[in-house]
Amino acid sequence: MIIVKAFSIITFLTATLIADIKVINSSIEKNSYIKTLKGEKKSFVSTRDFVSSLSSRLYENTERKKLVLYISGKRIKVSAGTSFLIIDDTPYQMVDAVQEYNGDLYVPAESFFDILRKVAIPGLRYDKRKEVLEFDIIRYNVRALSIEEKSNGTIIRINTQESFSDRDISSFINKHGWFYLTIVGGIVDTSTLNKSLTRGVIRKIESDQINETAQIALKLRKGVISHEWYQSHDPNEIVITLRTALTDNSKRIKDAKERWRLDTIVLDAGHGGKDPGAIGKYGTMEKDVVLDITKRVGRMLEKKTGIKVIYTRTEDIFIPLWKRTQIANDSGGKLFMSIHVNASTNRKIKGFETFLHSWDKTGTAIDVAARENAVIKFEEKKVNYEKLSMERKITATMASSMFLKESEVLAAGIQEELDKLLTVPNRGVKQAGFYVLSGASMPCVLFEGGFISNPSEEKNLKSPSYRKKIAQGIYKAIIKFKSSREKILAQE
Repeated sequence: MIIVKAFSIITFLTATLIADIKVINSSIEKNSYIKTLKGEKKSFVSTRDFVSSLSSRLYENTERKKLVLYISGKRIKVSAGTSFLIIDDTPYQMVDAVQEYNGDLYVPAESFFDILRKVAIPGLRYDKRKEVLEFDIIRYNVRALSIEEKSNGTIIRINTQESFSDRDISSFINKHGWFYLTIVGGIVDTSTLNKSLTRGVIRKIESDQINETAQIALKLRKGVISHEWYQSHDPNEIVITLRTALTDNSKRIKDAKERWRLDTIVLDAGHGGKDPGAIGKYGTMEKDVVLDITKRVGRMLEKKTGIKVIYTRTEDIFIPLWKRTQIANDSGGKLFMSIHVNASTNRKIKGFETFLHSWDKTGTAIDVAARENAVIKFEEKKVNYEKLSMERKITATMASSMFLKESEVLAAGIQEELDKLLTVPNRGVKQAGFYVLSGASMPCVLFEGGFISNPSEEKNLKSPSYRKKIAQGIYKAIIKFKSSREKILAQE
């Protein structure tokens, strides 16, 4: 910490008072002094002495009467006869022009210190009445910003020196199209952030230090559907997601038509191998039931349509959850369906249901997701799902959000078709966070074909004819989905 106090009067020069200011720097044993010119209601400080007291670098151009100060990573130009400071090529105006005296340049104290506090030295404080200058040379804890453009949104990463309490971070979008992020306790390197390259939905970046709060403002090129942020701790950063609608141009539409044409379907039979899934009262294992249903659906599609079917497994083997999604994406799949049967501690519950992928889990959906996600305990390659979860939640939601409507249509179709064939309750369409669906870049659903924990449903699921009915319902729903989707594309 540095404390600067005026303590003696040297002399008068034509209505100008010259005073020495004592600089006390706790990090340096030797004291130093700053000369000050004082006129009526005005004070000017020596730039040479000020820079010297900070042990900063100074460049001098005597011919042009200009000094360049290097303070806290900033390049500050001071020129005689002008009221402008140039900090990293940005002009800032002081209340008075810079004065030349005895080969030195004197700047108006109050406005000079105020500009430095906002732009270069956030910890600087100047008390005009007490003639005390106090400042801390501290490190910025909000240091840089980068932008990553996605097909339906933009991700902004703000590099931070430390983690903040979530209560100290807030965001909003005003009616003029500015997104604001405020960080209480943040000290922002405004010069670096304001020079960050813009892309995606971000048109302009402005940051400011407001007392003990850092504020980052992002001017948006267009409206966003939603926005959210979270903190990452390795490395320390605040990640902002701004979701936007897909750009409606002819090339994108043409590409979308090809990409959305339903010519490849990925079918995933849940569990398998060392992971039996849920087990019924009489020993029926989920992995066997769902493999049979999956293969029945696949055979119908291959026999009756030109659709290519990709299976994540066709036999009793274990496939990690992350691998199943990878197979779907790498194979060029246009639809991903994971087939399961359910279980509950309440053996009276029965019925079929279809899930969409969402991390906003509510109600009984939490239990279903927890049970299906528990498969990771069988995986030999220890993927840290929890560490990846928040990053993955954001990017996966962005990847799947453009297909959410299609996933909803497919899920509703499955429930509708099976309702015609089965007498057990139709439990409807729900949402939950499933690792197996996370990151699938296509319409995707997870189907639960009944409760194997219910003795009567276990009996049904053991029956080949009942499993055939389930497969037929799923097949019909896929065919209707394919027809309606391609009809819409044909109209574009």
